[in-house]
Parts: sequence; C-alpha cells; structure tokens
Amino acid sequence: MFRKAVIWLHKWLGIITGIIVFLVSLSGAVYCFQDELKLVVYTDRYMLPSSEQSMPTRPLSELLDVAKSQLADGQDVSRIDLYPARDRNWVFRAVGTDEQALGHWNYFRYYKRIFVNPYNAEVVGIEDSKNEFFQLVLQLHMNLLLGKTYGHAVVGYSTAIFVVLLLSGIVLWWPKNRKPKTLKRSFWFNARVKWKRLNYDLHNVLGFYSFFIALLLCVTGLVFSFPGFKKIYLGFFDRMTSEAQTETHPQLGERIPSIHPDALDNTVIFLLNKYPEAGMMSIRLRDAEEPLIDVQIRMEEGRSGNFKWYYVRRKTLQIEKIIQSEDLKGGAKMAALNYDLHTGNIGGFGTKLLACLIALFCASLPVTGYILWWHKAKMRRKTYKK
Repeated sequence: MFRKAVIWLHKWLGIITGIIVFLVSLSGAVYCFQDELKLVVYTDRYMLPSSEQSMPTRPLSELLDVAKSQLADGQDVSRIDLYPARDRNWVFRAVGTDEQALGHWNYFRYYKRIFVNPYNAEVVGIEDSKNEFFQLVLQLHMNLLLGKTYGHAVVGYSTAIFVVLLLSGIVLWWPKNRKPKTLKRSFWFNARVKWKRLNYDLHNVLGFYSFFIALLLCVTGLVFSFPGFKKIYLGFFDRMTSEAQTETHPQLGERIPSIHPDALDNTVIFLLNKYPEAGMMSIRLRDAEEPLIDVQIRMEEGRSGNFKWYYVRRKTLQIEKIIQSEDLKGGAKMAALNYDLHTGNIGGFGTKLLACLIALFCASLPVTGYILWWHKAKMRRKTYKK
C-alpha cells in the first residue's frame, strides 16, 4: 500500500513539473561553464591586447563617465566589475527592471554591459545583455523567462517538488530482491536490452547516481528562492557551530591616501595596489549622499565565497569595516558559499563538471519518466480495448 502511494505521488508530481525540471536542469548545465565560455565567445569584449597592458590605469570616475555616455536618457550604471589582471577590460552594468512585469522582456526595461579599456578609456564593446545568450540561459534557469515575480515562484515551488521526487524516487529504486542480477540492474544498465527496458533502467540508475548532488543543487536553489527556507537553513548551521568570533583587522581605522578628488577613485587605487592577484572587484554604485563606499574583492574570479569586503567612509577615506570570508562561521559561511555550491564552483573545474553532468542527468529524468508513463498508458488502453 505504501509503495503504491509513493508510485502515485512520484508519477503525478513528475507529470506536473517535468517540463519545468527539464528546462531548469538543462539551462543550469549550460550555465555551469558560462565564465569560461564567455572568454572564448566574447574574447574581444573581455580581453585586452598585450601592447596596452603596461599603461597606467585611468581613474574610475573617468571610465564611469565614458560608460555613462553610451547610455540613453534615463539609463544609469549600477554596478562595475573590474579586474586587477592587466589583460582584462572593465565591465560597467546598467540595469533597469519592472519587478511586477510578466515576461523577461517586460521585466528588464534595459540591461546593458559597457566594456571599457581601463588604460585608454576606450569603449571596446556594448552588449545588449537583455538578449545575450548566457543571460537568457540564466533567466530561463531562474524564472523561465517569466520575470522575477511570477517565474521565480514557479521555479522555486517546482524545485521543492523535485526534492520530493528525488526522495520518492530513492524509495522506489530500493531493491526488493537482493539477488545479484537485480542488484546489478539497480546500479548499472545493460545497453543491449530492448529500448523500453533500457529507458526504465536509465531512469532508475541515473536517478540513483544523481540523488545526493541533485539534492544539494535543489537545497541551494531553494535558498535563493525562499527567504523563509533560507533563514531556517542558515539557522541550522548557526546552531551547529560556536558563535563566530569578531576578528579585528589591522587595517580598521586606517585612512586611504587621497590622490584624487573622488573618494571612489582613491578607494579603487588603494585596493588594486593591495590585492593585485585578486580575481575581480565588484562595486555597486550608491548615491553620493551614502556615507560608505563598499567594494567586494573576489580572491578568485569564479568563486563568490572567497572574498574580502571593504567599507570605506566617503568623507574621510577611513576604513570602517572589513568582512572576510575566512572569518565567517555557521550560517554566514554557508550563505557565502551557497552560489559556489549551487554552480559547482566550490572546487574548481572538477566540481563544475560534476555539477554540469548531474544537471544533465536531472534533465534526462523527466524525459525517461514521460516515456515510462506514455508506454504504461498505451498498454492500459490496449488492455481496456480487449
């Protein structure tokens, strides 16, 4: 009776969410290597010729003015990604959204990336990110191109249902017969059997091997989707660890040298000189009235969980606060690592490849599941006619 109930639940939840799981999983697999692929596909936008790498960096305020000049009225730069490596252009993002709009092209009123050579202030490319391939893949993954308000909820609830499918799938996979032949079929498939049996084995075997990593990808995805779940999830890790100790950084209270009139220019020059080996630095532009400037320094470009975050007082150039990923514990540590865990960035190329393969396995499960359902329905119709 219990097994029949699990089969019924597994079947109908899979039918309802199968297409969504397929699209989210497939887009996630593609997006795993977007950082590497962008440098190959858009080399001219991101990379600089070696002949210009010996020049001094122009002030950020000058580069920002150049980037803003490429935008239409009513559009503004909201974020800057800059790179200490001297072979990279800097990226100025301009984003405007309508949070309540339905559909990707209505949600983004505009989304542009302006690529600027930091050594001669030349604009090397303007990207319509609203229609750029990898951005479309990301939005398909996060909200099915339906916009944040509607699509985000659909993906979030479908992910939660997929967790139930994974758990019920393990119950159904569990071998009742412990004979060697049966056990072998539970862990491997025979490509020489008929396609119906092969499809069934693929669904079972790939589901089993995907289970633990797929569950991790789902849980980290739910952290992005539901603030309530995030609070419970991070609270669990807070209770599992001792209270984080407040680290006193030796630079706190230090004043950054004032070389330029603009406080952000001075902050950027100071951090570029201090962390020349960092992967990238990210700045979210605040109003000029905001008392603090904050700059996130990713020590590795592809990992958001390995960082230092500087807060500098705008008027005095005094370093007010420094948050370092190595000082975080418990829930705060898991929150910092969530993106890296979700995308496979946590361990470099190997874990990214693993996350990509598991995402492809997950994309295959609705396909093999629909085929199983279609075949059984067809057999029932034949039996009914007889």
